Amino acid sequence: MDKKNHWEKVYTTKQPNEVSWTQEVPQSSLDFINNFNLPKDASIIDIGGGDSNLVDHLVDAGYTNVSVLDISQSALDRAKKRLGDKAGQVNWIASDITEFKPSVSYDLWHDRATFHFLTQEKEIQYYTDIAADAISKYMVIGTFSLDGPQKCSGLEIKQYSEESLQQTLTKSFDKIHCKGEVHVTPFQTEQKFVFCSFKKKSN
Repeated sequence: MDKKNHWEKVYTTKQPNEVSWTQEVPQSSLDFINNFNLPKDASIIDIGGGDSNLVDHLVDAGYTNVSVLDISQSALDRAKKRLGDKAGQVNWIASDITEFKPSVSYDLWHDRATFHFLTQEKEIQYYTDIAADAISKYMVIGTFSLDGPQKCSGLEIKQYSEESLQQTLTKSFDKIHCKGEVHVTPFQTEQKFVFCSFKKKSN
């Protein structure tokens, strides 16, 4: 089963309370974003956003230029349905990140869901190259930490430390801040993450 079919099946057969990544309030992501003090018309993209609640909080906070990218059209459709009339304020992009060709630059690139699923060096290289081209200011990435899960949704993942995440992105980004997070899943189990913010290096 290829990646797209895998995620389409997940989002057509499981509800938010049946998947580990669900967060009612994505507080760490919101804290990082708020610390940037971006204008409300800043261009923001959530990579692998699926039907995450982050977009709801961003729209409710008044951000007017928000995009959500996910490999699963079913995930995006669920988010649209949840948002109702507000869904028209969001740019929805159905794409595998390794095939994404952005036509605009982003002031903020957020990813809590995709990067650690890239386990092949060529996938990671493509991701970092496209991010370097597409980001004008900031990046926030959350990944499973070294003492976090080794698999998610039945798929192998790549764990990161603060240092290895920084090293992976050091060509184009300077680290601003990192923190650990213990995410409590809907099943009341714990998953350990590392979250880092970065600033695009000036040319």
